[in-house]
Amino acid sequence: MALTWWLWLLCGFVLLLLELITPGGFYIFFFGVGAVIVGLLAALGLAGPPWGQWLLFGVVSTSALLLFRKPLQNRIGNLPVRNVDSMIGETAIAITDIPSQGTGKAELRGSAWSARNLGEEAILAGRRCRVERIHGLTLYLRGFAAGEER
Repeated sequence: MALTWWLWLLCGFVLLLLELITPGGFYIFFFGVGAVIVGLLAALGLAGPPWGQWLLFGVVSTSALLLFRKPLQNRIGNLPVRNVDSMIGETAIAITDIPSQGTGKAELRGSAWSARNLGEEAILAGRRCRVERIHGLTLYLRGFAAGEER
């Protein structure tokens, strides 16, 4: 099947977009780059017949993957990592009513989290509460005592 230059570019940009929205390990990215390169070469008339375009796509994508994936991961891996344990003791705001020993939603650092109330009293929506611990994507909260709320 012969792809015209603009289809190569479209496929390349779709693959690059997929890399952005999936938690991949920079695999799809290099196939997107390969498709864009083949599309540009095809637009200039330098990519050859359809079988040559497919061969070029495979060679460029695989070569880029093998040569650049590890250095790119190492470079990006040096970015600061947020430690969720540093959120313990912070103040969250209940988004929904959270009954005693029940679950609901709370906001912390601008993100909505699943939340579990460890206290004996319900935490009403809009109230502040303290993060006692975090497990996975769930905050374990305790409401502030009367007069303690910050």
